[in-house]
Amino acid sequence: MWNVLSRASIRQWSMVGLAFCALMMGVALWLQYGVGLEPCPLCIFQRVAVLSAAAVFLVAAIHDPRGWGGSVYGVLGLAAVGAGIAVAGRHVWLQSLPPDKVPSCGPGLDYMMEVLPVWDVLSRVLSGSGECAEIDGVWLGLTLPQWTLIGFVVLAVVPLGMVFRSVLQRDARPARL
Repeated sequence: MWNVLSRASIRQWSMVGLAFCALMMGVALWLQYGVGLEPCPLCIFQRVAVLSAAAVFLVAAIHDPRGWGGSVYGVLGLAAVGAGIAVAGRHVWLQSLPPDKVPSCGPGLDYMMEVLPVWDVLSRVLSGSGECAEIDGVWLGLTLPQWTLIGFVVLAVVPLGMVFRSVLQRDARPARL
């Protein structure tokens, strides 16, 4: 297993990550336009995290760096995926609250983006609202934010693989005297 992982290039890791991001976005868009589930503000920020990770993987696949460059892309990808894990985890937590503990619904995301600074919008959205605590879909006993959290955890394997590949590649070089 380690032999296969150590042989995969940064480009191959990146292509796997990019394909998984495309799958996650495809499911999200199908749920929105095919099924009719409107995304809440936290769902939108989860999509931003997926697209951020996809952008890192796309650039890494095009660049196909050697040496420490793979670690840089891996850390950037891990930051994007980590942000997705944090937002999805917050979403799962909000949905687990008893109804009387759920924060009240605030104004819509579109309205907040028009009248508030970006940092205020981020803090309000991440604090959650009643809209984000509603459970609109369950599949195999898990809510959509739980599935998204699982997706981000699985996706985290890719940037970690990129970092390990880069480290293994450095260690495999012969020592110079």
